[in-house]
Amino acid sequence: MFALRFLLILTATVFLWHPIAPLGKSSATVRDPVWSGKFYPADREDLVRLIGRLTDAAERNSNAAHRPRTRLRALMMPHAGYAYSGTTAAHAAVAIARDRFGRVVLLGPDHRVGFRNASITGASYWRTPLGTVPVGDFSPMLRAQPERFATIAASDRQEHSLEVMLPFLQSRLSRFELIPVVLGPCDADKMGRAIATLLKTPQTLLVVSADLSHYLPYEDAVKRDRETLDRILSLDPRWQQDQDNRTCGRYPVGVLLELARKRHWQPVLLHYSNSGDTAGDRDAVVGYGAVAFYGDEPMQDRSDNRLPLSSEQGAALVALARQTLVRHFGEMTASADSQRLETLLSDQALQARCGTFVTLKIDNQLRGCIGSLSATAPIVEGVCDNALNAALRDPRFSPLGKKELETVHIEVSVLSEPVALAYTDADDLLARLRPGIDGVIIKRGFASATFLPQVWDQLPQPEPFLSHLCMKAGLSADQWRKGDLEVQVYQVQYFEEAR
Repeated sequence: MFALRFLLILTATVFLWHPIAPLGKSSATVRDPVWSGKFYPADREDLVRLIGRLTDAAERNSNAAHRPRTRLRALMMPHAGYAYSGTTAAHAAVAIARDRFGRVVLLGPDHRVGFRNASITGASYWRTPLGTVPVGDFSPMLRAQPERFATIAASDRQEHSLEVMLPFLQSRLSRFELIPVVLGPCDADKMGRAIATLLKTPQTLLVVSADLSHYLPYEDAVKRDRETLDRILSLDPRWQQDQDNRTCGRYPVGVLLELARKRHWQPVLLHYSNSGDTAGDRDAVVGYGAVAFYGDEPMQDRSDNRLPLSSEQGAALVALARQTLVRHFGEMTASADSQRLETLLSDQALQARCGTFVTLKIDNQLRGCIGSLSATAPIVEGVCDNALNAALRDPRFSPLGKKELETVHIEVSVLSEPVALAYTDADDLLARLRPGIDGVIIKRGFASATFLPQVWDQLPQPEPFLSHLCMKAGLSADQWRKGDLEVQVYQVQYFEEAR
């Protein structure tokens, strides 16, 4: 029984003292495996064979045909020794389409230190017998709520709930970055909002590490675990209540359920087992569940009620675009106007990272339009850069002349983060587009193009809108009918100069 309990959970040890390192990754440090040879094989070939055997069996027994046709957003997986929980963990792993994701945000519970909120790794890479995985960028999360995160060396060095997930992930994803977070007691809503800053692309998968009940007799465990799984599958808003011996991972699961409710993700039970089914006796078992969460909903939080930019802030952005062009042509602006503009542009809302477009028109005819779709720069920086790009570098037009500056009309668009639009066929794609609301990006191979939502004014019907967008990308006008385009949508706030 001692050996069973050691491999299943390693009863949590709370240290009286643990060092908290400065936030951020140490230069090119590697976290080597701690639990290889204990929870899973230390030899690479043995580990490959074991995971292959487990995932092959899971593939044969999975009900993939009955899963939603929407995108996989998140997984809950168990974290015990592979002899015990590997069968269930493999069912979660095979839900991951090979090389579908480029980033995994991994949440697991604290077993052996004792702290509130979250510990993040200080390493730049994590290694297992299957190879080395780079650690991704935590900074969006840290900017959002820095007070909730620390690098706790003892947790980073000793925690097993994240490490044992990694070989299964490596078996499905050949190249990805890992963002590992260990959670103690925390506010699920606030922690979820911080984690959500890392989940804004469809190439990011959230994985939560959690076991179910511990050391109950077999029949009692099955009953309790079924109740717990029913609560997870119903996205129980009272999750934190009645947690007596339900999960080893109540806080990571609580964060997952907060995110799932706000995004309307659909949970699907992939597999359940306990240690009595796999490698232990039935007198005192540990339960394991694999649950997948699917959804069309963008990774952006529906509950995010941040106010849009004000008309005054929008006017400041348009003035900034004009000021940028005026200065480029060697003109000067009135100092009072410049000082007032500088004050407006220093507003924190305009320092947020968002995609931006600047459009130039003369006599209501397009004279230049260039922008950035991704949130790689602050709004004010993007407007400056794209004002010059639209004026001087739009390949469809000659560079704007100084004499044209007085007649040019300037428009600025601030974009939400593009999100994937899942669709089944051409009719479904037409039904999902929102004329006048959605900007649309299409991609096929190396071909891509976008139309801002303003283009719906000229092409108000979805069919010609998509046909012209395909031609802009260098594709045939009917390519959208073939169902092989990657489609993303975004929304904009649009501001223009007074006419």
